[in-house]
Amino acid sequence: MIATAAPAPPAPATTTASRRRRRHRVLIPLALAAVLFTVTLVTRSVDQPDPAERGFLSPVATGDDGGSRLAGALRGRGVTVQRETDTLRALVALDGGSATLFVPSPELLHQDTVGALGALPAGSRLVLVDPSRRVLESAELPLLPADRRWAARAVGPDTDGRPCPLPEATRAGTAAALLQRYAPPPGRTVSLDRCYSAGLVRVPWSTDVVVIGASDPFRNDRIADWGNEALATGLLGVHRRVVWLDLDGPAKPPEFGTGTSGEPAWSPTPGGSTTWDGGSGTGRGDGTGDGDSSKGGGDRQGQQQGEREDRAEGSDPRNPLWDAFPAWFWALLVQLALAALLVVLWRARRLGPPVAEPLPVRVRSAETVLGRARLYQRARARGPAAGTLRAAALDRLLTRLNLPGTAPPAEVAALVAGRTGDTPEQVHELLYGADPDSDAELLELARSLDRVTRTVTAAPDHPTEGDHR
Repeated sequence: MIATAAPAPPAPATTTASRRRRRHRVLIPLALAAVLFTVTLVTRSVDQPDPAERGFLSPVATGDDGGSRLAGALRGRGVTVQRETDTLRALVALDGGSATLFVPSPELLHQDTVGALGALPAGSRLVLVDPSRRVLESAELPLLPADRRWAARAVGPDTDGRPCPLPEATRAGTAAALLQRYAPPPGRTVSLDRCYSAGLVRVPWSTDVVVIGASDPFRNDRIADWGNEALATGLLGVHRRVVWLDLDGPAKPPEFGTGTSGEPAWSPTPGGSTTWDGGSGTGRGDGTGDGDSSKGGGDRQGQQQGEREDRAEGSDPRNPLWDAFPAWFWALLVQLALAALLVVLWRARRLGPPVAEPLPVRVRSAETVLGRARLYQRARARGPAAGTLRAAALDRLLTRLNLPGTAPPAEVAALVAGRTGDTPEQVHELLYGADPDSDAELLELARSLDRVTRTVTAAPDHPTEGDHR
């Protein structure tokens, strides 16, 4: 009586494994896409310029975040660029006639001088780049930051359906001016001239105040895109003179008071301002109030101007390898490396217990023991060694007794015991018993299996078949 329908139960495990594989096929690509999206956002935020860095939108800085190309374009239009590194000197410079005060980093202004931005002389223009809520409230401008995009977008001046009243923006057309939007304070009705979906706003104030939420149109690396150059030069070139406030760090508090001559202590001296014209200064003194250049004032002013330009450009050495490729190349390289790492982790085999695999050819149990003896002995794998010996012995015994591989152990033990003369209990313990606890027990098991196998498989007319001699 032989049963042959035992292998059916593994079906539920196979179904569960298939469902798990299908779930992994969906979750792993989604997780990979989420990681790449997160890395893109982080890389983009890191790639955004920092207004507090030295050389940001400086008329003498030639880096990607500098403004030397914009200063050159203004000079080509006949506009004088007067670079100032002190806030109060820049404010006083506006008294010399109609001019545009350009503040590319409003966050660097000191709290005590921000309020003066709302009281500039009549006929002048103030251009603020991406000012914060603190700056707008301190200057008492009826304007607050609204929603902000994660990257500047190139749009048309009337992209939101409202006509743009600024002729400078209309002539420029599409420009990368949509990053930070601005709106009037809640509960207040203020007439604002809005362009580029409120990314560029002109405030009808005592002074012509223009607020733009993106620095892209002014930067060296983006000024050549779309109509950025036309927009930047149009906003700053309304008057024939631009006072460019170039701060290389947070401004110090102003020193108000009076000097010995009765003038305010912060009032600039005749040689206190620097007119930048293609890198050549036109100083008119030594910066101490004495206009006599025979006293060495011209040399000292040239030295001061050179020091200011060095601070603006920054003197920290940079690795030339970073400048050899654009920023997007390094971001793409990092994303590809992370994607490759995820694929390796996904496809790598998980470490776990050894998996039994069938050998490609049949090997006798004695040869298997000899070939694997050192490996089993080093790993103290008495159980796997005993299992290998018993599997080889059962294979030969079942073949000799004409039994299927699913034959019950009790039936096999009874038939083998009838051939060897042992009891069925002894044969059952030998073929299906517990693993040996020592090397001596393993050796005794191997000898017993060899004896039983030789006895059962021996032909009646060749009782010594299989003898190793």
